[in-house]
Amino acid sequence: MRVDIVTIFPEYLDPLRLSLVGRAIDGGIVELQVHDLREFTSDRHHSVDDTPFGGGPGMVMMPEPWGQAIDAILAAGARQSQQRHATLVIPTPNGSRFDQSQAQSLAECEWIIFACGRYEGIDARVAEHYRDRLDVRELSIGDYVLAGGEAAVLVMGEAVIRLLPGVLGNVQSAGDDSFSPNRTGAALEAPAYTKPVMWRDLEVPPILLSGHHGAITKWRDEQSEERTRSFRPDLLN
Repeated sequence: MRVDIVTIFPEYLDPLRLSLVGRAIDGGIVELQVHDLREFTSDRHHSVDDTPFGGGPGMVMMPEPWGQAIDAILAAGARQSQQRHATLVIPTPNGSRFDQSQAQSLAECEWIIFACGRYEGIDARVAEHYRDRLDVRELSIGDYVLAGGEAAVLVMGEAVIRLLPGVLGNVQSAGDDSFSPNRTGAALEAPAYTKPVMWRDLEVPPILLSGHHGAITKWRDEQSEERTRSFRPDLLN
């Protein structure tokens, strides 16, 4: 998978080179390129924003630098492979909800371009313009507002990349995840425990030490449903 990220704060994306995602990059599973939007400006101040038409507070990111950046990335990608199709992801609180199903869908893409907006967001014509050429997805990671799209890209990037073949050490891990489309029963995983058996007067549930796999599976299913009912009743049928 190729991943391009456009931002005015390239260093914000450095954590993607750590841990599982970093190993995926080092192992050649993911090709990551981070681009500074200001390099695609034409004025001496490297301006990327201006006041909104119609009035109102804040500033809006201008379409021209974004068009220049995305066009350049598409041209470079096409030189590498004419067959590769890009998906443009724009993080925004006004977008569709990003969830595990959406992460699974993006993990099947061969090329993702993330556009990290700031201020009051990116001029809406950018998404409108590229819909004719690309799969454009405006996505929200939750019902709250961040200072910019970079933190959302860290979340989405990790959620997507960990699903790629060869990234996780145990291929069954992703299928057992909370919210996974492959899960049966309740949406949230059961609580997990490890050594020692006793910690600060709290004991591991004895069923997990019994060795009876059928009983353990039944217990985990019950715990999964109880946890979902307590924390996310909206996910129960």
